Amino acid sequence: MNDVTRLFELAYYQLEKYPLADSIVDKVDGVWQKTSTQSYIEQANALSRALHHMWITKGEKIALVSKNNSSQWNITDTALLQLNAVTIPIYPTLSDEVFEHVLNHSESTYCFVSDIELYQKIKSLLPNLKFLKEIYALQPVAGVKSIADFIEEGRQLDSQSEIEEIKSKVSPSDLASIIYTSGTTGMPKGVMLSHNNILKNTLYSTERVNLDLGNTKALSFLPCCHVFERMLIYLYQYQGYSVYFAESIDHIAANINEVKPNLMTVVPRLLEKVYDRIMEKGSQLSGFKKIVFNWATKIAERYEPYGANGPIYELQLKLAQKLVLNQWKQALGGEFKLIVSGSAALQPRLAKAFTAAQMPVIEGYGLTETSPVIAVNDYKNNGYKSFTVGKPLRQLEIKIAADGEILCKSECVMLGYYKDPVKTAEVIKDGYFHTEDIGVLDADGFLKITDRKKEMFKTSGGKYIAPQLIENVLKKSRFIEQVLVVGEGEKMPAALIQPDFEHLKAWAKEHHIDHADTNEQLATNAEVIKKVQEEIAQYNDEFGHWEQVKKIALTPTIWSIETGELTPTLKLKRKKIIEKYKKLYDSIYR
Repeated sequence: MNDVTRLFELAYYQLEKYPLADSIVDKVDGVWQKTSTQSYIEQANALSRALHHMWITKGEKIALVSKNNSSQWNITDTALLQLNAVTIPIYPTLSDEVFEHVLNHSESTYCFVSDIELYQKIKSLLPNLKFLKEIYALQPVAGVKSIADFIEEGRQLDSQSEIEEIKSKVSPSDLASIIYTSGTTGMPKGVMLSHNNILKNTLYSTERVNLDLGNTKALSFLPCCHVFERMLIYLYQYQGYSVYFAESIDHIAANINEVKPNLMTVVPRLLEKVYDRIMEKGSQLSGFKKIVFNWATKIAERYEPYGANGPIYELQLKLAQKLVLNQWKQALGGEFKLIVSGSAALQPRLAKAFTAAQMPVIEGYGLTETSPVIAVNDYKNNGYKSFTVGKPLRQLEIKIAADGEILCKSECVMLGYYKDPVKTAEVIKDGYFHTEDIGVLDADGFLKITDRKKEMFKTSGGKYIAPQLIENVLKKSRFIEQVLVVGEGEKMPAALIQPDFEHLKAWAKEHHIDHADTNEQLATNAEVIKKVQEEIAQYNDEFGHWEQVKKIALTPTIWSIETGELTPTLKLKRKKIIEKYKKLYDSIYR
């Protein structure tokens, strides 16, 4: 692990240990186009030469904004890091106001975008941008200078010795990137991460994500601007994994079947949707086939590793796999060896079911401020336990504060918040980063997350409510797409629910329910509301009486990033949702 000390060296390490013909792969005009490790490095060096020629120097802030992951994004990242510049990855879905804040606050001088729409959007903001000099394109855009143009220019420059000198002076402690947290409230904060922060997290994570070195395919679709996916792409480089970039979330199913990946990182919502579709197809079966499907599903949801359920269960599992579960795996390419879930809490039944279908799912936990992984499960060496996020990474210390908050000490912890020493001091105290998450460490060293400290609330009766825990259980229902548990200062908790409208419409049609054709009609239909309440009643027994959700309201619209209810990492914007649906909230309590 001492072979690499700066992030840009990962590509060179791959060339030495596992030179690949398909290091990074994009789908262009319907064809998967491969870039070898050698070509990757050659393009990164040519780009470094061209960017250095236009006076990009140490510490200069360069923004990267892309709607999709691509070879160009990663080549640009490497080229900039070699120059000791600082990358500012930005989510493409941000509002104009937040774009202006991030570009001005970071003092970004150049911006690379993925398409003409983003180019025009940022160009329209130029009068309000204090530092931005020019906008370029990551991928070919008519009339805009692109990465390909820069690479071609760099190939004509005989200045690689200058690049090598700059590279030699980059310190592991130098700032590599400022990542603006999406945040559920207020303007995002700029998290400063050094080469060493992200690299150590990458190297320690290889001990948990360790498939065949030099012979593994990974499919990447979570945005590169998300530190979780970005760190894992660095890990793929180090492990010699080929990285195939999915076209988009809409094409993910087709891309999986084309690429047949062994590894993919996901957010829980994707697994929830896949599982719901599997259950939907199962519900359409009849007779003996439906009985077998339901039996196999129940077997899958009981899965525990290491033969913990006993020999009879293991025999039942093998039969369930042969009759049903192997079909799930084949429908998802047939080659998955590992799926890594992060960003939000994962329903344990999903990890169990997919793993029973021989597509092992491990859940991890971390924050942007910790580069990001703090803990992650691992099926090897007895490193997995249900209902936990695994054991902390090596060289990482966790302490649980008196109020249950998880504190973390590690060289992966950020340098601080950019231009904000006050907020930095609020979260890093006595060498420990305060995560604002509540959790416990069990006797075996496994970490369990119970809720967000800031999201817990008290009812008027003085009882504490941990909403995430309740929400994660309620989302087991196929009728519920998203749910927000509310009730701060009220006499009881309740829930604002965005239904799974597609499933509801099918159910309403099957039960001959009138006036239930549109989302608005479904959300106000008395029989539909009663059905959703019955679904919730099934799960209320899992909670104390003071935690049980007795009243609900269905929202007539879908919650999304674009409409403001979700962050780019698909977390709920709690205050925004309550503000948007205040009339529904008041209808519950007033």
